[in-house]
Amino acid sequence: MSDPTTPPARLLQGRWFDGLSSKARPVMVSLQPTPRGPSLVLHPLSQPGAEPVVFAWKDVGWPEAWNEHKPQPRVVVDLRDQGSLEIDAVADWRAALAAAGERPGIAQRMQTRWPVLLGVTVAAAIGLTLFYRYGTPWAATQLTRFVPVGWETSVAENVLRQMDDGTLKPSKLPRERQDQLKARFDALVQQTPKTLHRYPDYRPPLSLEFRAGMGANAFALPGGKIVMTDGIVKAAAEKGLPDDALVGVLAHEIGHVVHRHTTRMVVEQGVLNMGLGLALGDVSGVVSTGASVLTGLAYSRSHEREADCYAIALMRHTALPTAPMGKLLLAIARDEEEEEEKKSKKPKAQEKGSAATTPGQGADTAASAPAPSGSAPAPSSKGQARAELEAHPVWSLLSSHPDTVRRATELEQGHAPHCGKD
Repeated sequence: MSDPTTPPARLLQGRWFDGLSSKARPVMVSLQPTPRGPSLVLHPLSQPGAEPVVFAWKDVGWPEAWNEHKPQPRVVVDLRDQGSLEIDAVADWRAALAAAGERPGIAQRMQTRWPVLLGVTVAAAIGLTLFYRYGTPWAATQLTRFVPVGWETSVAENVLRQMDDGTLKPSKLPRERQDQLKARFDALVQQTPKTLHRYPDYRPPLSLEFRAGMGANAFALPGGKIVMTDGIVKAAAEKGLPDDALVGVLAHEIGHVVHRHTTRMVVEQGVLNMGLGLALGDVSGVVSTGASVLTGLAYSRSHEREADCYAIALMRHTALPTAPMGKLLLAIARDEEEEEEKKSKKPKAQEKGSAATTPGQGADTAASAPAPSGSAPAPSSKGQARAELEAHPVWSLLSSHPDTVRRATELEQGHAPHCGKD
């Protein structure tokens, strides 16, 4: 029995293509309000006295209005397995829908109203930014707990094998010198307090290896393997720095290992790509590729600072100074800057057919190198003074790492503001 307070539904003329015949059946159409949304009722005219056919809200593919100021010439309603319905009185159809309690969804409102579209776009941009900046690192940090050490070790062995076949060469350091540095490394590992570990149950077998062929560098591989080049050992000796400088470098690389930075970078890319895929659908491939590059640039700074803080805390715990490490980092950066300036001036002088430019007037450089711990190359810059070293890429200790001068200064002082309580 109908509710006497409910006004009678307005009847509209329509054509029903029921899928059983190619000929349309004339019907009268009405829309009835229900708690879940309007229901569609068809009254066949070709069969007087026939029972009306009722379609619930969920059983109808309701057409959307793309432009409320320019309505389509007719309304086509998808009736799923029951065919389709056509109505010519578009304005009456919209009015009947509104009277039956139909509320346009967010997609339809975006299509017909610019303020809604703009608002949703801004909200989506803010949401993606927050997800990229905070959600992805947090999720990756948690998920990394479940990555087995065996996987990291396998990856590290494969990477080192490929590098040995290409860039890296066997170390030429005397065996006695290698043993000295390994002894310092082992002592450092033995004195590492558990409180410094982000993952308390993560105990990879830390080991030190030496290689040549890369210049002054040191890098950490997932699973505990750390590589130090002959070049950085030689650089410390040439600068007259004690072995504490190299021990500080090793403490930094241990920080990369125990914080699982390489693994977290891999997981972060997966989380970011998955999130963008869910949010953006088919266009996520292009967007996620660009976002992966941006992620490498942003997260490398976070990881380097985290490793710096670990090195500062570990060196302090073992009563060792961090100043030599900071001096070594800055000295190598200066040397590499001078080398890059010379390389950039030489082609320019040859092109002009004149003598080399005056010292101190270096041209812009475009050198970049892959960072050992997953960092992306930083943009090149014209460097003359100490402050400009911060933006200059160096193929050296922590190559391409951001804020070189600031980080070196903090290491010299033995504390950094972002480390919290040292």
